[in-house]
Amino acid sequence: MTNHAALVQGRPIPKAHVDAFLEAVPARDPETRPESLARAERQRRRWATQVVVIDELARQACEERGLETRPPLDAPRGISDGSATRPRGAGNCATSHDGAAPDHRPDTAPPAERTVADLGSIIAVALSHSPAARTLLAHLESEQHIPEAAIRDYYDRNRDRFLTPSALRRGLNPYDPAAVPADFLPYERAREDIERELRQAAARWAFFAWLDHARTGVEYAPGHEHPGDPSHPDHEHRH
Repeated sequence: MTNHAALVQGRPIPKAHVDAFLEAVPARDPETRPESLARAERQRRRWATQVVVIDELARQACEERGLETRPPLDAPRGISDGSATRPRGAGNCATSHDGAAPDHRPDTAPPAERTVADLGSIIAVALSHSPAARTLLAHLESEQHIPEAAIRDYYDRNRDRFLTPSALRRGLNPYDPAAVPADFLPYERAREDIERELRQAAARWAFFAWLDHARTGVEYAPGHEHPGDPSHPDHEHRH
């Protein structure tokens, strides 16, 4: 019997790391029947393995890029430095990494709860616990360039997002011919926020693409496969 949960580019991930993470993350959905509880715990182990693997992959990626992964002093300790803090609402199954990216703060602090609520549970928890994953995401964001034309196009196509408070109080339809320029936040004032939002979206896609590629070389020990892998009898893939 192997002592590792997975091999990440040849580096073993000890099962003890997964066990420690599980101790810090309670099950969100308690099961009452013994057979359901056993299945849920097996899936939680697979879920936790994914989170720990993402942390290891992110650490290796940061090392390759020469990025400092030490968390800020005011941030909770994460799995990259050998410990785990408890997230609110952690699940007992895994989902894909669809969803929104964390907020734009460049100091790689854990994303605010409201920004990870609609992330898949694996990515949300990895970003909440792994300084390396947050550092990598911030680095990818810094690499994104958003053309001016794309920013302007977003502003023009999403007029409802830029109504003034007065227009909102009047219940103005932003697409009504009666709407006038004074009913909208000027482009110059909206531009910075639009650019940041588009840059975050581009970074999130870059992060997901990196993760999909990085995970191709990971070898999982039996019982530590992805929760959504149909090759095991506990297979599930929920959102």
